[in-house]
This record gives sequence, structure tokens and C-alpha cells, in this order.
Amino acid sequence: MNILITGAKGFIGKNLIAQLNNIKEGKAKEERIPSDLTVFAYDIDTDSGLLDEYCREADFVFHLAGVNRPKEQSEFMEGNFGFTSVLLDTLRKYGNTCPVMLASSIQAELDNPYGISKKAGEELLFRYSEGTGAKVYVYRFPNVFGKWCRPNYNSAVATFCYNIARDLPIQVNDPKVQMTLVYIDDVVKELIAALEGHPNKEGDFCKVPTEYRITLGEIVDLIYSFKESRQNLQVPDLSDAFTKKLYSTYLSYLPEDQFSYPLKMNVDERGSFTEFLKSSDRGQVSVNISKPGITKGNHWHHTKNEKFLVVSGKGVIRFRKIDEEKVQEYFVSGDKLEVVDIPVGYTHNIENLGDSDMVTIMWANEPFDPENPDTYFLPV
Repeated sequence: MNILITGAKGFIGKNLIAQLNNIKEGKAKEERIPSDLTVFAYDIDTDSGLLDEYCREADFVFHLAGVNRPKEQSEFMEGNFGFTSVLLDTLRKYGNTCPVMLASSIQAELDNPYGISKKAGEELLFRYSEGTGAKVYVYRFPNVFGKWCRPNYNSAVATFCYNIARDLPIQVNDPKVQMTLVYIDDVVKELIAALEGHPNKEGDFCKVPTEYRITLGEIVDLIYSFKESRQNLQVPDLSDAFTKKLYSTYLSYLPEDQFSYPLKMNVDERGSFTEFLKSSDRGQVSVNISKPGITKGNHWHHTKNEKFLVVSGKGVIRFRKIDEEKVQEYFVSGDKLEVVDIPVGYTHNIENLGDSDMVTIMWANEPFDPENPDTYFLPV
């Protein structure tokens, strides 16, 4: 299968090609797409002579090329209508009636230079289909967000992520403006569905089935909360699909020299205790380091429960129900990863039995609250 992609170096093009390469290399499975596919990548700097070869050999065309931020308004029509005409004429020249997908915009419904040019491209493609019998898939995309989108260009989400990650100012004229967005992975998934022959159609047009509607102000608040999470350690609410995708997008815009960030280590002669992640509904993860011979703990909880996982060194975790004398012992080691539950109502401690530091990953069902620690000293 030969696949021609115009606008191959653009935001959608790069993501689509990356996934097609995954299919080609067997890293992603698509039953209806052969792995011996060839991608013809065409962009503004490609030798124009190659367009003839690509149009002659293509089995499917993703027409993603377009103009959205020209220097002159006349370039809208030249880029969004003119090149579409050249592309279709070249396909017609070789009698190639393979399916053609067109990346249009919801602005095609608006009376502005960009929308008018996109609408003209749509109508040209529909007429081409009527004249040749070729299948055409016209997608009126709303705002698309995700990795590799150019910031400070024509994507508010990309600009906000890029600027906020760098402590640069952003401009929000009206935070109540309602945005309709689609995520790049959902776009690519839909385009591959079109390639397989089953696009998501609504009338004459196709669309990405998963859309998100959210205000500009809410988007900005979320992105600022992502930045602050490095200080407060709060994990975003990843049960919300949009938040999950926006957080992934934000991380892709971090400066390359700022991928890491420090944690506050509470250090004393016994070792250290460091909070790693917190969540309002999924608890807290911390890292505990104990020096050889050191015992930590000797306390119990009413409602707070924990899980201990020793990942390096060796030791013993002891339990005693607070109103009994019997002590239970669990020997733990980084050589055999084993989670130990810490039930409520049991005083407990952990002792390092080795001759090197013992490292324990600790999860608690709630973030630590100094006003209500639910922790009561009692030797095991």
C-alpha cells in the first residue's frame, strides 16, 4: 500500500506518519492495513516533480497541507484551494481514483478568508468525487491539540503549554469562550480508520468521534495546575479523559533542560523520608530510606492504611494488634519484591536488618494531613 501525505511535516502529518511507521515496523497492529506500506511524504519544500510520481502510485491520499497563517490573505485561497486543485488534477492525469481524505476546518462554515478558502477546497473535492467516482473523506476539524504542535502560531493550547512551562506571559481575552477540541491521538486513530475504509461519517462530512468542550479559562487553570504539581506533588485527575490528554500534551512542551525537578527530603540520622506523589482520591506515595540497624514506625492508625514495598536491602516488618501481645513478623527484601499491607488497628514498625541502606516505597490511602495525621505512637 502506497500512502501519499501532503503537509507531511505539519502537526497532524508528523503524528500520522509516526503511527504508520509503527504499523509498518510491526509495533502497532492494524488488521486491514498491510505492514508493507510505503509513505510518500510531501511538503512545501519537497521537489514538486515528485508529486506526479506519488499521485501515479498512491493507493490513498491524506491531504493535510494547507495555509492558516499567511502573510497575505490571498495566500489562503492559493494554499487551501489552489494546491488542492493541483493535487486532484495530478491524480486525474493518471486516472488514479484512490480515496482522498481532506483536512478541512469547522471554520469552513464561517464567512472569513480562511473559512472561505477551506469551503472552496471542500467543494472542489466533492465535485472531483462526482466526476471520477473516487471516495472522498472531508474532515472539518475543530481545534486539535497534542504533542508536536507549533506554539505561538495558531494553537492556543500549544501556546499556553509552551509559555506556562517557561514562565512566559499568556493572553486570554475572554476565559468564558467555549472551545471544541480533539486530541491528536484520536485524530490519528480516526484517520487510520478512514484508511481502513470505515471513517466516522455524519452526512457529507467525517469527524473525529471523541470531542471535548471546555472553556478557555478552564484550560488555562488546568495547565497552571500541572505546573504547580511539581511543588504540591498533586497528580492531576487522570480519570477525566481530557485532563489526562492535556497533561500529556503539557509535558511534551517542557524545556529539555527541565525534565527533572527536586523533591524535599526529610533527612535525619536514621535515613530519610520523601513524599513523591499525592492524589486527593488515590492517596500518597513516598520513599523511605533506613540506615542499617534502624527501626522506624512504632505507631498505628484508625483509618489510614498503607502498603510497604522494599525495593533495596532487607528487613523485617512487625505488627501487633494494639490490645494484644502477639507480634507478627514479615521478612522483606529487594531480592524478592513483595507488598505488605499495613492494616488499621495494628501498631507496626520496619527494621533494617542489612548492612546497607534499605529503600521502601510506601503508599498511604490519603495524603498526609498535619491537622489530622491519624498516627499514634505505640511500641510494637
